[in-house]
Amino acid sequence: MEKEGTTYRALVARELENGDFVREIKALTLADLPDDEVLIKVHYSSLNYKDALSASGNRGVTRRYPHVPGIDAVGVVVSSPSASFRPGDRVIASGFDLGMNHGGGFAEYLTAPKEWLVPLPEEMRFEECMSWGTAGFTAAQCVAKLLENGALPQKGKILVTGASGGVGSVAVAILAKLGFEVTAVTGKDAGKFLLGLGASEILNREEFVQENNKLLLKEKWAGAVDTVGGKYLETVIKGSCYGSTVTCCGNAASADLQLTVYPFILRAVSLTGIDSAKCPVPVRTELWKKMAGEWALDQLADLATVITLDELDKKIGEMLAAKVKGRVVVKMV
Repeated sequence: MEKEGTTYRALVARELENGDFVREIKALTLADLPDDEVLIKVHYSSLNYKDALSASGNRGVTRRYPHVPGIDAVGVVVSSPSASFRPGDRVIASGFDLGMNHGGGFAEYLTAPKEWLVPLPEEMRFEECMSWGTAGFTAAQCVAKLLENGALPQKGKILVTGASGGVGSVAVAILAKLGFEVTAVTGKDAGKFLLGLGASEILNREEFVQENNKLLLKEKWAGAVDTVGGKYLETVIKGSCYGSTVTCCGNAASADLQLTVYPFILRAVSLTGIDSAKCPVPVRTELWKKMAGEWALDQLADLATVITLDELDKKIGEMLAAKVKGRVVVKMV
């Protein structure tokens, strides 16, 4: 493919002279992309909370602007300096620095180092892949960690906080498919949505943290997926059963955690951090195979809203205002 003079469309976030940030669709040039990385024609991307932060000028996510956000994408290799990937290969680009300080998936083309790519499983469609996206991949990591640490349906209920969001909703669906009884915590009017994904009980998030001032709470949860942090994570840990595992993957509520050591030394509760950015490629590859196979979800169509690149700016605003339910998939072609 001749790169010189070839342009493509992308959503670009940039800073104004007064310090405000704006987002706009711009025509960029392929010739400006690195030649030493794999060039990919993007078919789909997805909107994650980290993307919304990057697109609105959050320096904790993205240091330099103008910038093309999008921490995940799926498409077809156009050219490659590496024998690991050849033109025509279907690949998933996600994690590491993609969409953070490296141009991301909110574009018709992107480049990425070969180390950031995994093959798209043969049985998985492009749209299906981004219906999972980084949020779904994070949820899959959480579930895998619970299973690795001995969680079983017969041991009791699994709690999911932020359950109507991207990570939470997919976690609910996977756990329900695996036979777990799932209690979903949400602050949105999403009961019907979550019950449709397989949740057996819905808790309002404000009612959930009523007893948060106690050092320990009644043992209720045989495991948990926490996506929001703060007082919600504190309540989860205090109410977890002996020997259970709590996975932590987000801080939308708060990055602070105020606890005593009692849940850990009296109930042997394990708190496990989940990171999708630096997750090793072999682990990524195996989890994507599970998501395409034994963990494949019939509800993905219900989980995902598909939009175009031109509709993305509005949807970013809705995500920042906590008005987005489930997954948002961005169609490029």
